[in-house]
Amino acid sequence: MSLYSDKGVVLRTYKLGEADRIVVIMTQNHGKVRAVAKGIRKTKSKIGARLEVLSHVEVLLYKGKELDIVNQVELIESSAPLHADLDRLTQGLSMLEAVDMIADDRQPSPHLYRMLVGALNALAHQASPLVLAAFYWKLLAAEGVCPQMERCVSCNSTGPLVAFDMIQGGVQCKECRTGVSISARAIELLQQVLGGQLNFALAQDASPATAEITHLATHSMEHHIERRLRSVAMFERG
Repeated sequence: MSLYSDKGVVLRTYKLGEADRIVVIMTQNHGKVRAVAKGIRKTKSKIGARLEVLSHVEVLLYKGKELDIVNQVELIESSAPLHADLDRLTQGLSMLEAVDMIADDRQPSPHLYRMLVGALNALAHQASPLVLAAFYWKLLAAEGVCPQMERCVSCNSTGPLVAFDMIQGGVQCKECRTGVSISARAIELLQQVLGGQLNFALAQDASPATAEITHLATHSMEHHIERRLRSVAMFERG
């Protein structure tokens, strides 16, 4: 087996046998990797705390046919700030779930890794109500489904724009409306997120408009991956 190193974010883990665990990692250079961490569930394991979900790590792995094997782990950034806050933890888990659904096994996607690391850093250190929504919209744009926000997606008019329909691909005017209502302020914020003014959008305080585009982002992501996000459903039940 060949040995390789990479950086990555732990997306999820699950038990294997009595002492081992399988970890799924979104890596910088090797795409989504599944690897066995041997003995990680033993109390004396030195790497167990480093391979928590949401942790940003540098790993040394043996390449296997289906599952790689974890050899060494160094922590780049701990997930403790996210685990300490239920709301941020839920948002972080929602990011991981979306990436897990979109990323392909062993298919390099450096931009997806960078987007995830940047979003988790912003979530941990910036009190913005739009971090999760902005990540979803940027992720959708990277997937080639960026909504049209400047003109009506149906007739190309400039407005007034009053609705949003992800299936149609963007905002709509009153005459063409088939989607859900969207306020002018929410349209403006979403234009900023997708149009190169992300930092300005993230600096905005919570408002009905930020709640609007967060709701739309979640439903648009679920439409794209064709399933309900479990982490979002759990948060809503709570």
